[in-house]
Amino acid sequence: MSTEIIFQLIGGMGFFFFGMKTMSEGLKKIAGDKLKNFLSTVTKHRCYGVLIGAFVTMLIQSSGATTVMVIGFVNAGLLTLKQAIPVVLGANIGTTFTAWLVSSMSVFKFSQYALPAIGFGFAIMTLCKTKRKHWGQALLGLGLLFIGLHYMKEAFSPLNDSEYVKTCFVVLSNNPLLGVLVGIVFTFLLHSSSATIAIVQVLAFNGLISFEAAIPIILGDNIGSTFTAQLAAIGSNINARRAAMSHTIFNTIGTLYILVFVYLGWYSRFIDFIIPGEITLTNVMFYIAIAHSTFNVINMLVFLPFIGLLERASVWLVPKGADAVDFGTQYLEKHLLDTPTLALEQVYKENTYMLSVAQKAVINAMESFFEGDMKKIDKVSDLETATDNLQSEITQYIIELSQRNLLPSESRSLPVLIHNVNDLERIGDHSQNLAELTKRKIEENMVFSDVAIKEINMMWDQVRTMFQEAENALKNNDMDAAKRMLAIEENINSLQNDFKHTHIERLHEGTCQLNSGFIFLEFIDNLEKIGDRLTNIAQSVIGKMEWMLTKLEREKVSS
Repeated sequence: MSTEIIFQLIGGMGFFFFGMKTMSEGLKKIAGDKLKNFLSTVTKHRCYGVLIGAFVTMLIQSSGATTVMVIGFVNAGLLTLKQAIPVVLGANIGTTFTAWLVSSMSVFKFSQYALPAIGFGFAIMTLCKTKRKHWGQALLGLGLLFIGLHYMKEAFSPLNDSEYVKTCFVVLSNNPLLGVLVGIVFTFLLHSSSATIAIVQVLAFNGLISFEAAIPIILGDNIGSTFTAQLAAIGSNINARRAAMSHTIFNTIGTLYILVFVYLGWYSRFIDFIIPGEITLTNVMFYIAIAHSTFNVINMLVFLPFIGLLERASVWLVPKGADAVDFGTQYLEKHLLDTPTLALEQVYKENTYMLSVAQKAVINAMESFFEGDMKKIDKVSDLETATDNLQSEITQYIIELSQRNLLPSESRSLPVLIHNVNDLERIGDHSQNLAELTKRKIEENMVFSDVAIKEINMMWDQVRTMFQEAENALKNNDMDAAKRMLAIEENINSLQNDFKHTHIERLHEGTCQLNSGFIFLEFIDNLEKIGDRLTNIAQSVIGKMEWMLTKLEREKVSS
């Protein structure tokens, strides 16, 4: 292989990748946040999920980007695992659009319009100040993409007469398993299934590879594309890792069972049945695009009825660890809404569970402060996200429950339950504040006096006790525990005032650093606010989950 061919191939691939990236970024900017909102509001119906996944991928020209986006939404608690799987199935279909785009160059000769597209695209990007400039970016990217394909085609042309190259591809034609391996490796190295398909199409267009040899490579391409999702899931929560695993499962199993039909020669005959006729160099690109689309559509149709099974397989392969954060509700069941009394009991249980999640978030924040452990700060972030998700799901469930036939006392409890859920979500926010303060303390090596550490510890002991009493109060409807919480909250308020005064004295004496002092004040303020939120929960228990003044409040009002 001459230096000129190598340079043309490298340059062509560079243009292709850069063009695809530029076009994708332009299209994403045109869509903006509406694209993310569209994906995050995917309906519960799995067919809609498939259509949305296909549409978004077709729009942004990257199944990897769609899958990574879905994993991000699962990680944030915006999508459940069951909602995410159909979207990823659809993304596999949407990515076939690139193959159709590439195949069109063999008929319409788009490469001759590539340079004008680049020129006009750059002009629009430069001269326009509105959203039109993103259209210019997309047009510029499209032009670069076709320029890259043109150079790749020219680079492969001299290889038509190479006996060595022909021998290599004859081996691939006779060994589909080896072809699958080539597809996996190429896609893994290029991090783009679309690029692998494009290269295979260009090779076939130049007569270097037969249609039969191309099929196993595009099958392997589907397995190789799963590496991007697996990389994106590293460091994410357990449901995001399970979403990535589901992507790997159906692409791998799909490739394996279709490979059986490839060995038997049935798959190529099926494609010929769809589009009868002779495969030539002129139309081979279209046949490859059809074969790619057919595989992904068949795989989607096979797995779509078994989303639940696929979900269970993902859960089994990615088991929940001891410290894993569960972002979903534990007790809410939709079918119980028709039995409102039972549904309401589940809401009470879910409130108690949400309290335990918020408590874990605060405990991790405090332990990270005292131990200087940055890993626990990350755990706080996950737990805080879980409280956000729980707030959304519980509130929605309560709203649906409110539309059922409830007893008057049950109806009166619903606003109080929503108020409790909001308080627990705010405790999650305070835990995040504590974690951020701790992170700043660790990163800036702030020094706290022994007295300051002791005072924070004293206040934390009170808050921790209050959490324990809150759990008893909610779980057992314990009035005495709720009343003890009110007394503890008075102690917390008193400690806050005392510690602010002693802090000012330390500043005057010069025994406390100014930056550390700021963190100290923010810390005790957040702990005091957590106490306030827990007090609201105590009052809801004392008031029997109805809006009414407690005895303590009535005494405050009368005084």
